[in-house]
Amino acid sequence: MEGSDTVTAQDNLLFDALFAPKTIALVGASSDAAKNTSRPQRMLRSHGFTGTILPINPRRDHVFGDRAYPSLLEAPGQIDHAFIMVPVDAVARAVEDCVARNVSVATVYTDGFAEVGPEGRRRQDELVDIARAGGVRLLGPNCSGIYSTQPSCALSVNSAIERLEITAGPLAIISQSGSMTGGLVSRGLGRGVGFSRIVSIGNEADLGVGELVDLLVDDDSTGAVLLFIESVRDASRLASAAKRAASAGKPVIAYKLGRSELGRDMAASHTGAMVGSDEVMDAYFHANGILRVDNLEALFELPPLLVGQRPATRHRVAVMSTTGGGAGIVVDRLGSVGVDVVPPSESVIANLHAQGISISDARVTDLTHAGTRAEVYGPVLQELLASDHCDLVLAIAGSSAQFQPEITVEPVVNADRHGKPLAMFIAPHADESLRRLNGSGVAGYRTPESCVDSIRAWASWSPPSDVARSGDLESVRASLASAHAGSLNERDSSAVFSALGIATAPSVVITRPDEEAPLAFPVVAKVLSADVPHKTDAGGVVLGIDDAKALQSAATDILDRVLARHPGARIDGILVQQQEAGVAEVILGYRRDPQLGPVVVLGVGGVLAEIYQDFAVRMAPVGPDDAMAMIDEVQGLAVLSGFRGLPRGDKRALADAVAAMSQLASVQDLDIVEAEVNPLLVREEGRGVVAVDGLVVLAARASSPGSPSKTGPTPPDATGWQATSQGAARREEMGAHHGG
Repeated sequence: MEGSDTVTAQDNLLFDALFAPKTIALVGASSDAAKNTSRPQRMLRSHGFTGTILPINPRRDHVFGDRAYPSLLEAPGQIDHAFIMVPVDAVARAVEDCVARNVSVATVYTDGFAEVGPEGRRRQDELVDIARAGGVRLLGPNCSGIYSTQPSCALSVNSAIERLEITAGPLAIISQSGSMTGGLVSRGLGRGVGFSRIVSIGNEADLGVGELVDLLVDDDSTGAVLLFIESVRDASRLASAAKRAASAGKPVIAYKLGRSELGRDMAASHTGAMVGSDEVMDAYFHANGILRVDNLEALFELPPLLVGQRPATRHRVAVMSTTGGGAGIVVDRLGSVGVDVVPPSESVIANLHAQGISISDARVTDLTHAGTRAEVYGPVLQELLASDHCDLVLAIAGSSAQFQPEITVEPVVNADRHGKPLAMFIAPHADESLRRLNGSGVAGYRTPESCVDSIRAWASWSPPSDVARSGDLESVRASLASAHAGSLNERDSSAVFSALGIATAPSVVITRPDEEAPLAFPVVAKVLSADVPHKTDAGGVVLGIDDAKALQSAATDILDRVLARHPGARIDGILVQQQEAGVAEVILGYRRDPQLGPVVVLGVGGVLAEIYQDFAVRMAPVGPDDAMAMIDEVQGLAVLSGFRGLPRGDKRALADAVAAMSQLASVQDLDIVEAEVNPLLVREEGRGVVAVDGLVVLAARASSPGSPSKTGPTPPDATGWQATSQGAARREEMGAHHGG
């Protein structure tokens, strides 16, 4: 099904075996009611499973009234789904028996596999090899099972699910945490929602989140898919499935653990140090139309807000309330997450005035105590819903929602929404009113945090990106033709950026401090070495050089300082560069995330880029419009719009540069791990951008014997440098380094 909208017979067979099996074998079923391995049999019966149950237990003739069999090989008939609950050393044999019996799906409850270390990984790989060779699909291992409401199939060991009365409904849950599955269902039921399918995914040795989402896209019983995940193990498959879900109008909503990080991995570039796994995850969700919530309650309260909706192009929110305090705690949070709360339009005010209702043009329509009448609350709500000045309406109610729901809740329930999202936050404890809202398909909220998180997620929701990768990057390939693993020096990195169409500052390389540089002063001198990626930190940069004598002195000093800090560095020369100026400095980077794929990063540039932490991230490649949106996200780049009389920067040229850098995703076979321009100077509007420093890092490649271990041509002889107190001491050693 991946990459195609066509549902195959094999897809249908897998779906039915997973969620609607007719015959289930319980391998390791126990007759001891105190054991977890007895629970699936009880749950299947108590939750209304009408198919055949085959307990597999070599020591019992019957288990809880069902005929038991010594092994799968001796069980009768066609078996659709086997639930394996035997000790870890016996699981492989059980899977082999599944292969022998042509079982379609095997769910492995047993733990002790990849989650426990290398030996467990070896056992898990063995299971996968056996299953794939025999055509058996695996769910798990280390998972608690599945639950399906239509038809009923409670194939799980989860004790909470055993005790719950699960209502059928449009929400499907896929959870990487087996122990949280019951908690999620319980919370959802407490919010009045119903479920179609519930899956504990475990280690995802075979069936993963992406493939399951793909199956649920074609499930008529499922209207939205909720993900409770710690990581994404099958990024390309989930991306494909999420895009299909978006086309089908089925939102995919994720609650992902791990917003904070105790540390960043060591990285050669500022980009790598700035952007952690969670920022990349946000970019991944954004690119694939997946909504992310931070509040667990919002996972269940957001879906009604999205029913019948597609990602909006504008996200203006109108707020009306009968309680100023209740409105304040919501609106304050909306502002902190960047949601645009708008005042009523002149036509809304005029239309209400004609009905004898007076409201102000404040951003929050506070109806005060006078608004606690249905003949006021209802008309105000209807005018806001009908108006084109806003894209979502948030209604807030105080005590009336608890004690007189006919005043504020009934108008919301009965409102003509005009196709517009409608949410309601109820300040007091009012379970009955929330149930009435939920029953009518209105997103009702009991906490301001969940309400705001849901509206923020809606405002951040975007359609899946579909930017074509460039097929014309031969110049980039040519610039890397002789490169090998590791960091390129600045000259060779700049050649890559030039090949992408990003302008670079005029420069020359000198091999002696007294060598002339045919550039107009002032100039900048920098050490040219792939072994010194952060040149400023190493004392390898001198700015504002006004004449040849100053250049000679600067080159000598650079060599002394760099060799003192990096005595083993390979020095390729001194890069002398035309000194440039601009309206702003930005950092523009590319990075290949090992799990999620390539990303492009834009932020405030310079040596303090990591401190500012002011940046935007997207999956690569991006188009010009998304690149422009990235510019607008970076607060420090507001200066480009002509802040306080300053000249406007060339935002269009910057957007083009972002899009160009992102096209490195089109040449992933070249093993570019990171690439960065820092700084990229943005000139005044109409004058473009210019790269004045950069870095490209390549991964290890297969190479022929005798290949050089570093990039670029043979460097100049180090003995060409004038002797200094440091330089003379290192002359002989540097000659060896320059010889490769």
